[in-house]
Amino acid sequence: MKLQKLLSYIRRAVDDYGMINDGDRIAVGVSGGKDSLALTMALKALQRFYPHRFELAAISVSLGFEGMDFSPVAAFMSDIGVEYRIVNTDIGEIVFDERREKNPCSLCAKMRKGALHDEMERMGFNKAALGHNRDDVTETLLMSLFYEGRIHTFSPVTYLDRKKITSVRPMIYVPEKEITGFARAENLPVVKNTCPADGNTKREDIKNLISELKHNFDHIDEKLLGAIQRSAIDGWQQKE
Repeated sequence: MKLQKLLSYIRRAVDDYGMINDGDRIAVGVSGGKDSLALTMALKALQRFYPHRFELAAISVSLGFEGMDFSPVAAFMSDIGVEYRIVNTDIGEIVFDERREKNPCSLCAKMRKGALHDEMERMGFNKAALGHNRDDVTETLLMSLFYEGRIHTFSPVTYLDRKKITSVRPMIYVPEKEITGFARAENLPVVKNTCPADGNTKREDIKNLISELKHNFDHIDEKLLGAIQRSAIDGWQQKE
């Protein structure tokens, strides 16, 4: 996938859900994975021609796991002209060593989000851009259905009143496989995830299930996303 195609996906999502307003100060939450790196690159390109002017920065929350080196990401951000900060935390130690969580992902995500929002407050940024892709949207729907018994997935735009911060997800229309191809073509400096739970989660089980369903049901990804958009799930009604 070329940058132009990635931009077309993102521009459509941004316009459909009113994700960017004039004067926004947007911080991309950069995990070091392909999604957040591709999103940062695309938003930097969008910044040059989008009708609403916005500032852009990137923030990585380091969980304290050994072997996760963000220096290549820092060099990449410097190359494309995006301000970059790393927030060092001991979240990994708290979740795995102190709390010994059986389901660590939920607590880890909450603590990561808290650290990201705290840094955004210090920087004076009002919007967090997150790298959730189309696969993440549909996987979350099925996880909610199968594990919680409810029809739900995250919204394209979420406002956190306590922090006065809005989270936006400009990649909700982008298939994960296309991001993988883009990251490879652009040689993005993806940081290897050394989390002990990586690849051994409920999300991974759902991802494998959807992969199996694709053999019997054509375009299941598009159909699931379409069902979400036509549903009453909060936040999925497009802007007029």
